[in-house]
This record gives sequence, structure tokens and C-alpha cells, in this order.
Amino acid sequence: MKLLCLLTLPTVALSFNSPSAFLRRPVHHSPSTPTTLHGEYGASGTSFYTTTEKQDSYDDLDTILDAKCPDPMLRTVICEMLDACADITEALRTALVTVEGSSNTFGDAQLSVDVIADNIMWDACKDSKVIKDGASEEDPIVRTLNPDQEYTVCWDPLDGSSIVDNNWAVGTMIGIWPKSTGLIGATGRDQVTSLVALYGPRTTVLVVLDDGVYEFTYGCTPEGCQLSDGTFAPWICSRKDIKISEDCKIFAPANMRAAQDLPGYKELLDHYMKEKYTLRYSGGLVPDVYQQFTKNQGVFSNPTSDASPAKLRLAFEAAPFGLLVEKAGGKTSDGTSGGSVLDVEIKAVDQRTPLCIGSANEVERFNDMVCMVK
Repeated sequence: MKLLCLLTLPTVALSFNSPSAFLRRPVHHSPSTPTTLHGEYGASGTSFYTTTEKQDSYDDLDTILDAKCPDPMLRTVICEMLDACADITEALRTALVTVEGSSNTFGDAQLSVDVIADNIMWDACKDSKVIKDGASEEDPIVRTLNPDQEYTVCWDPLDGSSIVDNNWAVGTMIGIWPKSTGLIGATGRDQVTSLVALYGPRTTVLVVLDDGVYEFTYGCTPEGCQLSDGTFAPWICSRKDIKISEDCKIFAPANMRAAQDLPGYKELLDHYMKEKYTLRYSGGLVPDVYQQFTKNQGVFSNPTSDASPAKLRLAFEAAPFGLLVEKAGGKTSDGTSGGSVLDVEIKAVDQRTPLCIGSANEVERFNDMVCMVK
């Protein structure tokens, strides 16, 4: 596995054996500076902070996979995809965000970082010991790479092209299907696993394993992350068996233009505001759904209408995230029938879908108000 890393901020976040000198530095407040967390000018009472406590030691990737993923081929493809995410991390730290001078299949201008991330994914699949077919959201054609191997891998190499120039968090989404189903004619439920990487101040990746969803954090030093025994590992397991609660007070509303055509969606948005839900929406699918795993709650909605059709890709975006959310106890909706997005048959590589995803009771509310499911 790759061990090189240019990240500096995570050195603070992932110092496992002793607090950083930075964290020990005393905080000085001006006498005129309010120190209360709440009040007229303090932090909002609807703010949500992590409840994850620092551990004395962390398991590395191999330890978790040995315990939670007995299939050696599946362990291999997970490690290969994590290696690719590590390489994309390095590229994002050094590549400028500029127009590449070319466009993808949909006519969208490609950015330098999009192309780099996509090339890294293709190279990882071509060099794989277990991947048979690959398909990229940038060029949605299933291509056979290693005919005798097992898995079909679909990926969105760098979701968030409209916000990456702002230096906001972006991510990679990966769905993995077995040879027995392939992609066309399969559903999201046929996936053997899925991974979603978030590239922010640190790189973290959600992975579906046998008994739930686990988060892995990428190395904080050139040697990797230091474990309690003094050894180093490129990936540590930062959170285990993550759960998404049935209720939430965080909402991320996409495609709000559709509220002009869908009275139920407008009513739903009004409900969120009237009931003082907290808006957490960046316009990037990965950070806007990933927060459900860090806050253990939340709902993301992207309905469709004739004037404002949904544009999410079923195979590259909705299915990988759908598997993660449902494995963590959340719920998904296909945005029309109210059924799980994981049960929608993939009839075309570039198939689009509406989506609601997250805390189960809020997805049910979406179904009742927007899909008119009775």
C-alpha cells in the first residue's frame, strides 16, 4: 500500500499516543470576547458536533478486514480501491484546478483534477488482480479490462466539480458488483461492497463490510499513522459499525428548483424551516450525504420534475451511497415510487434517478409528501 502523504493537518487529528503540542496550547480570550457556546451571538443551539471520543489505540486496515471481510478477493479489491483513493489524495494536494481543454460524454468541461482522478482509477482497475470490468461516470461505458477476473467496478472519480475550485470538500464514489450479475440488469442491492471517499482536511473512506459500515482514515505522516504499538499503517479504522438514527434535525435539500413544480417538496422545505432543522448543504453529493455518518443523522433530498429533472447517476452515485446508508440503518427512496433505490434495475450505464436518502423517518416523510406514497 502507498505510504507517502503530503497531509499536514491530520497530524494533529490522528496523534494517537500523546496530545499534540498544538492541542496543549492554552487558549486566551479577550475580556470582551464571549466564551459561552449559546446565546444571541454564540454558537447556534442547533449546531451538531461529533460525539466520537479519542481512543487509546486504533486498528489498522488489515486487522479489520481479516475480522470483518473473510473473502480474500473482496479484501483485495477494497485494498486496491483504497490505494487509488490515497493516490487521488496526493494529486489533490498538488494539482491546480484548471480547465483541461476537453469535455466528457455529456459535454461538460473537464477539470485537470477530474482527469487526474479518473486516470488513477482506470490505472488501478487495469492493474487489479480481481477487477474484470470498469466504468467511469466521465465516460459511462463498461469496458472489459481483465476478462478472467471477478468484479465490475463503477466510479465517479471526483464528485464536486462545481465546488472543487472553491477548495471545498469533494469525493470519490465506488460501487462494486460481482461477475455473476455484472452491471446491466443488476440492482444496487447486488453490490458486494461500496466505498465513498471524502477529501477534506483529512481523507476518510466509508466501506461496507460484512456486519456494517466502517470508516478508514488515511495516513497523517510520510510513514503512515502511528499505532499504539509504535508501528505505522497507511490506513487506520477511525470508526466502527456506524449507525444512522431514525430521526434527524439536519437537512440537505438539492434540486430546490423542483419545488416550483412539486407542491409537496415546497411543503417539505417549509416543514424543515418551520421546525428549525439545521441546513447543511454544500452542493457536493459526497459531503452532503457523508455527514449522515459523522453526525449519525440527516436527510438528503433530490426529487425530480418535468422542468427540473433529477441528474444523479444510479450506478455511479445513488447505488454506492444507498448501500452504505441502508447498511448503517438508514433508508433510501427512488423518489417516485417510494421504494428503495437499491431495488431499481440498472438498465443503462448512465441511468439517472431522483433520490432521498438518510434517516428512515425523514425518508418516509419525503415519500408521503413528495412521492405521495400511501
